Amino acid sequence: MTRKRSLVRRSAAVAAAGAAALVLAACGGDGDGSAGHGDHNAPASSSASASASASASQGQHNAADVAFAKGMIPHHRQAVEMADLAPDRARSAEVRKLASDIEKAQGPEIETLSGWLTSWGEEVPAEGAMDHSSHGMGGMMTAEEMNRLEDASGKAFDTTFMEMMIKHHEGAVEMAKTEQSDGAHGPAKKMAGEIITSQSAEIEQMNQLLGKD
Repeated sequence: MTRKRSLVRRSAAVAAAGAAALVLAACGGDGDGSAGHGDHNAPASSSASASASASASQGQHNAADVAFAKGMIPHHRQAVEMADLAPDRARSAEVRKLASDIEKAQGPEIETLSGWLTSWGEEVPAEGAMDHSSHGMGGMMTAEEMNRLEDASGKAFDTTFMEMMIKHHEGAVEMAKTEQSDGAHGPAKKMAGEIITSQSAEIEQMNQLLGKD
């Protein structure tokens, strides 16, 4: 027993000595750093931090963020335009509710996206400024498709609306995935994640509704 206690005491003493050595080494390291090449690193480090702070204050963004905002604004506007047709034409209460949800979600997002572009010194796409090259891109509807939807009513409207909106949402999800992988602006990437989640759920809901017919 005595031998065992003595081993324990010796181990404790060794551990204490090791800890003391580490403290001394750390202090010595600080001393050496302040007297040696550590000084040369300080200005570079300060400069890097200042540069990072400047980027943060300017709301760091890149070309992918700009493309996301400029592409999603007309995309959302068209979805809202499609949703606006539902109250007077849809037969299904579920389709009317879905259209209302789309409008409530995407209207505020258009405002946010426009605000980002303005703060970045970029031009906000004008209302109705969708040129022909944008049709078909990102699931956008053509003028003819929009006319067909506007002329439909009842069950025909419900089916056409959901088929078109599924395609439209799939385009938005792809655009959002590109933003998440290539963008640099934190809030834009967060919005992209929310678009992927909400619109994927709506795609699933519309597919289920179409499957009931």
